[in-house]
Amino acid sequence: MYNKLIILLTFLSSASAYAQATLEPAALATSVANRILKETPYTFKNTQTGETYTHLKGIPVTREIKVSNQYNDWHYTNGVLNIALLELADLTGNSTYEEYVFKNMDFVFDPDNLGFFEKQYQQVFKEEGWRGIRRLSWHMIFRNKRLDDNGPMGASLIELEMRRPTPAYIDYINNTAEHLLYAEPRLPDGTIARIWPHENTIWADDLFMALSFLCRIGKMTGDTRYFNDAANQVLNYHTYLWHPEKELYYHCYHTDVKEYGVAHWSRANGWMLMAQADLLTMMPEDHPMREAVLANFNRQIIGVLKYQGKNGLWHQILDKTDSYEKITGTAMFVFAIARGVRMGWIHKDYIYAAQAGLKGMMTKMSDEGDVTAICVGTGIMPSLTFYYNRPIQQNAPMGEGPVLRALVEMSQAKPYSEVNADDQYDKIRINK
Repeated sequence: MYNKLIILLTFLSSASAYAQATLEPAALATSVANRILKETPYTFKNTQTGETYTHLKGIPVTREIKVSNQYNDWHYTNGVLNIALLELADLTGNSTYEEYVFKNMDFVFDPDNLGFFEKQYQQVFKEEGWRGIRRLSWHMIFRNKRLDDNGPMGASLIELEMRRPTPAYIDYINNTAEHLLYAEPRLPDGTIARIWPHENTIWADDLFMALSFLCRIGKMTGDTRYFNDAANQVLNYHTYLWHPEKELYYHCYHTDVKEYGVAHWSRANGWMLMAQADLLTMMPEDHPMREAVLANFNRQIIGVLKYQGKNGLWHQILDKTDSYEKITGTAMFVFAIARGVRMGWIHKDYIYAAQAGLKGMMTKMSDEGDVTAICVGTGIMPSLTFYYNRPIQQNAPMGEGPVLRALVEMSQAKPYSEVNADDQYDKIRINK
């Protein structure tokens, strides 16, 4: 009887921990952020001995030492999370969230910490090459050869640099700008593409990975070439990835064999929409390509709305209702719709869909700040089975960043209000 009671209490405790959230958007965003701050340790760990360190000055270089926690790692998902936390700081006027992002970056750019991992990287790269360094913490800082390495994290550094100039940040930002303009793989027409899984494959994800940086460095420097490049990427990606009948984007296009990927993946479409929202927020009102980007943003909004599920959530594969409901894609759509309505880019009635999306998101969250139904990182495979069976996780930056951005926007949204027909009849002329 005692064992059964323990099992029951454990079940109830687990269930209550992930009960549906009830807080208002700003309060729920604060709850998520506070949990993240509480769970961030600023430590390193030797995975062989179990020793932990708060600083790596004088520590002998060994590949067994890693950063202890996901929130202190260098990864594009943390770049999105950093941006979201800064937006929350601006919304609430609570500098705690801004200071957290500064503290994270200062932890990374501490010369002793960064120097340790640079030596570790060089040592392992010499012995094992590119495959070996993937197992190391912060390897993306030193690899610096793809947008996942430097795009969103570099974008969050720009946000910090505009608030409080820091020499280490600006050096990294300048190096990333140089890479993006002159070294990042591109097609002959300038479209950013990866050289895997096929030669020159266009990934929808990369629109955000590139634009998160391009639009912010354009804002910081006033250099229009960054906005020109960003706008061209939007229009070129639309040309390559858009399915006009379904009004959705494919996850990828293989330019070598001229074939689309198999899936209209939710998060890929979310990356595309979030990228355009960021660009429209920062590009000058008089930029000659603004209207084309705005038309494209509207076009994608209209398409995405056709696939929203009955619970307000969008599915992992947008046009496959037997795929699971997912919080990350939903959060990206909610963010973009709410931002679009608030900024006047789309009709105010669309906030209804964002409100429904928020209700759906709250079924995957708790008032304690937990976030569930986060699809893990997802590459490209030539089978829908791959997308159907992607694992889900909880409390990971992959979903927390988009969720926080959506909550911040929804906290500023005006509720949907329907025009009453009875108030309109007087506008119709009566024929006599």
